[in-house]
Amino acid sequence: MDTNKYLNDISEIKNMMNRSSRFISLSGLSGILAGIYALIGAYFAYQTIYFDQSNLGSYKTLVISEDAVIKLLIIAATVLILSVLTGIVLTVRKANKHGEKIWDKSTQRLIINFLIPLTTGGVLILYLIEKEQFSLIAPLTLIFYGLAIINASTYTIGDVRYLGVTLLVLAFISLWFIGYGLLFWALGFGFCHIFYGAMMYFKYERK
Repeated sequence: MDTNKYLNDISEIKNMMNRSSRFISLSGLSGILAGIYALIGAYFAYQTIYFDQSNLGSYKTLVISEDAVIKLLIIAATVLILSVLTGIVLTVRKANKHGEKIWDKSTQRLIINFLIPLTTGGVLILYLIEKEQFSLIAPLTLIFYGLAIINASTYTIGDVRYLGVTLLVLAFISLWFIGYGLLFWALGFGFCHIFYGAMMYFKYERK
């Protein structure tokens, strides 16, 4: 009896330490919705790119007008804002449901480690857009986003790391298929988010 009690106490202490060092209130449902937003955004991006009157040549020599670039940035910003707002709302709701703090040191570490690679990639991509070098934008967005997820996964649910690794694999494959970036965006930001979001939801949230 004493041995079992001792083991239970150790287990409880371990769980408490894990909760204090990791942000575990991430919502899998927010990942699913983010993936849906991304697929909708990819559809509108496709309409913008391939029905732009200034498009010339094959997919490898595609010319995109300045208006089309602005529309694409608006679409990307809309998807990002919707995803972030949805993530915040659902994560706060999950944290309140389980009586957990939404803002503590683990949350701060998570955000900082997520933003470092993401901000670095964002600056590089904005530079490429300014120079009208569009061919590597799709692979680079997947690479830096995947690195951001892997970097932040230390401070949250470990399964998130696999999403980051999957995005990196897609990014490397897309390097050999320049011109099909929109397809890899849809696969990475759309279907991968939906798949891993659903996996996290059924594994950690649905009981």
